[in-house]
Amino acid sequence: MGSRVLNRPIRIVALTEPGRALSDKLHLALTATAHDCEQWFKPKPFTEQVQNAFSSGSALVLICATGIAVRTLAPVIRDKKSDPPVLVLDESGKFVIPILSGHEGGANQWAAEVAAMIQAQPVITSANAYLNPRYVAGMGCERNCPTEELQSLLENSVAQAGISLQQISSITSIDIKHDEAGLIELASKMGASYHTFSASELSRVEAQLTTRSEYVFNTVGVYGVAESAALTGARRLGDGLCELILPKQKSRKATCAIARIYSTQS
Repeated sequence: MGSRVLNRPIRIVALTEPGRALSDKLHLALTATAHDCEQWFKPKPFTEQVQNAFSSGSALVLICATGIAVRTLAPVIRDKKSDPPVLVLDESGKFVIPILSGHEGGANQWAAEVAAMIQAQPVITSANAYLNPRYVAGMGCERNCPTEELQSLLENSVAQAGISLQQISSITSIDIKHDEAGLIELASKMGASYHTFSASELSRVEAQLTTRSEYVFNTVGVYGVAESAALTGARRLGDGLCELILPKQKSRKATCAIARIYSTQS
């Protein structure tokens, strides 16, 4: 998570029972990265509590209607360079909207990170939103898998993910595939980079895997090559949280997964 948000206390405010359930989920994720994160359910007096938290510099996650958030904070808004970041979430957890201090205060990047935590869609409304999604394909395969099969699998995978082949920044795999001719050739044809990582590096994203294979673990030391490689590669492209947007897909001899991270660089 961006350091500008980490350096502030975080207050999650919910007003309904569905909102409280979402608050519980988000609080669990945020407490792993923030030293001071509290949940408030129907705080009283609501306006005073929220305004005081904002004025004291707390970053806010308001699970309520945007109109409520705007009317509550309008009297205490001062300057985009000093006001803390504020996010608004709908109670079903589908959207994350930065409404204050988007660029200067880091709310845009924070929105992307929070959205990744709860599998939501960040809605960046700044005129010049500075976050760029970057995509990485993780691939595993049998030795000497034909380039044609790898390319067909990747093309099908990006189509399922709703992105284009041109948006893939790099192809990644485990280090025992550092000389895998098909993967190297595919990356070269795409104009993408090719990176491999050790089992130790790949194991750091184990908690984010959607599937775990004991067979793969006993063979190469990680529970899944494609998903682990995609996540590890994406983490190297930015300082936000990365997410799998397409879990492991299979062909006869290969696997592919796609991860995304939001970066401030194109």
